[in-house]
Amino acid sequence: MSSNSLEIVGAPGLKRRAKILVAKIGLDGHDRGAKVIARALKEYGFEVVYIGIRQTPEMIAKAAVQEDVDIIGISIHSGAHMVLIPELIEHLKRLNAEDIKVIVGGIIPWEDAQRLKSMGVSEVFTPDTPIEVIVEKINKLLAGKNVEQK
Repeated sequence: MSSNSLEIVGAPGLKRRAKILVAKIGLDGHDRGAKVIARALKEYGFEVVYIGIRQTPEMIAKAAVQEDVDIIGISIHSGAHMVLIPELIEHLKRLNAEDIKVIVGGIIPWEDAQRLKSMGVSEVFTPDTPIEVIVEKINKLLAGKNVEQK
């Protein structure tokens, strides 16, 4: 698998792996997909922080800032995505962390996916999205941060 590293600003030549926080937002307790994605992303060379189920938007935003992640990956199947995801984006704004990209996966209707993207979500994935496609999209999101593939 490939290694995904970012060049640390101000330290030419020093690298760190791209870091992704994976979480289940809201009361949705079904976490199998999130765990599968977290494991797959690790196998592709990303550093992954999995914070588990029943996380509030505020908890996720604070954890993302504390862990200094590049991307937040949210898994949601409860149908509450149009309430919880905008709240997460608002918490990131309050924490001056708008540079952290948000991607969402789950059972999300196409129309809602388009609305989420207009609110600031970078990508929305359905359950049938191959991991290779998810990794490709993540790498494109990280391209502005000097991602280097090995």
